[in-house]
Amino acid sequence: MSFLSSFAKGKPKSSSAIGLDVGASSLKVVQLRKEKGAAILETYGELALGPYGGVEVGQATNLSADKIAENLKDLLHESNVTTTNAGISITFARSLLTLVDLPRAKTPEEQKTIVELEARKYIPVPVSEVQLDWFVVPDVITDGKELSPKVRVLIVAVQNDELTLLQTIVKDAGLTADFYEIEIFSTIRSVVDEAVKPVMIIDIGASATKIYVVEHGIVALSHYIPQGGQNVTRTISSAHGIPMARAEVLKKENGFKIVPDTYQLETIQSVYAHIFEETKRVITQYETAHKTPISEILLTGGGGVTKELITYARQFFSIDVRVSDPFAKVQAPEFMRPLLKEIGPEFAVAVGLALRKLEELP
Repeated sequence: MSFLSSFAKGKPKSSSAIGLDVGASSLKVVQLRKEKGAAILETYGELALGPYGGVEVGQATNLSADKIAENLKDLLHESNVTTTNAGISITFARSLLTLVDLPRAKTPEEQKTIVELEARKYIPVPVSEVQLDWFVVPDVITDGKELSPKVRVLIVAVQNDELTLLQTIVKDAGLTADFYEIEIFSTIRSVVDEAVKPVMIIDIGASATKIYVVEHGIVALSHYIPQGGQNVTRTISSAHGIPMARAEVLKKENGFKIVPDTYQLETIQSVYAHIFEETKRVITQYETAHKTPISEILLTGGGGVTKELITYARQFFSIDVRVSDPFAKVQAPEFMRPLLKEIGPEFAVAVGLALRKLEELP
C-alpha cells in the first residue's frame, strides 16, 4: 500500500531491521538480520502494557503516546535491539478494508479517478479524516476468456489520528519508520504458505478477534469480533471468584486443561464457542458467495496459544485447523525452536513487519 510507505526517512543504515507490533495490551518487537538472502533471528521481546494503565497483564489499555514511547524504549533496551530501522503495525480496529467491484477503465489514470470517487461511498467518515489507498486485484485469465467489464479493488483507509499517534511514538522512541502497515497484511506475510487456495486466519487478540480470508495473497473478506483473550480471563475470574491476575496465569498455563477446584472447562469454552460460532457464519458467507471452500484455518494472536485450543477448534470445525508458526520463516538456533513455536502466534505481526523491512534492505 503506497501511503503506508510515504513516511520514509532516508536509507537503511544496517542489514538488520525490526518489526514493532503496537497492540492494545502489549508491545512486541522482533529483530531480523539479512544474510545471503536469508532472514536470521537476532532478538525479540514483549512488554505488557496493562500494569502501566492500571489494569492487569493481558488486558487492553489506552495509554498516551509519550507513555507508550517510554515503555517502548525500555523494551528495546531489555531486548538488546541494535537497529532503528523499523516497520510499524497499524491496528485493524483503526482501519477499514473493503473489496469492491468497480467499472474497468481504459487507462490507469482513468481507473485511479474511478476508484478515488467510488471509495468515498465505502468510508463511514469524511475522507479528510483518513489516509486512503487502494489496490487493483490482478485478473486471472484462463482459456482465452475475455476480461470482465469490472475490476476488483481492495480499498484501504487508516484514521489520521492513529497515524499521528504512531508517528509520535516512533519519534519519541528514537526509531526510524520507513512504513506503517495494517496488522492484517503483516500477519498474512508471516503465517500464510498457501498461495492460491482460500485460507482463513483467526487472529485472537486481547480485546478482539480478527477474521480474514486470504486468496491469491489478497484479503477477500475481513470480519471483526469484539471479544478476545481478555474476555476469557474475565470469565474465569468472575465465574470462580479469583483475581484477574490469577485468572490470566491459569488461562496461559492450563488453557483447556481441566484443573480440579480451579475452573471448569465450560468456563473457557463459553468465550471461544461464541468466537468460533461467528467464524462459522463468516465461513458460510464466504463459501456461499464465492462457491469456493476454505482450504484451512490458521490460529494466531495471543489468544491463539491457549493450551489445547487447537484440539477444541478441530472438534468445532470440519476444516483442517493448525496453529501458525511465524518463526518458521526465519533462521534460529535449533534449541530455540520449541519455544519459538510456542510463542510464535503472539509475534506474527512483528515477524511479518520485520520480513517486509528486510525485503527493502540491499
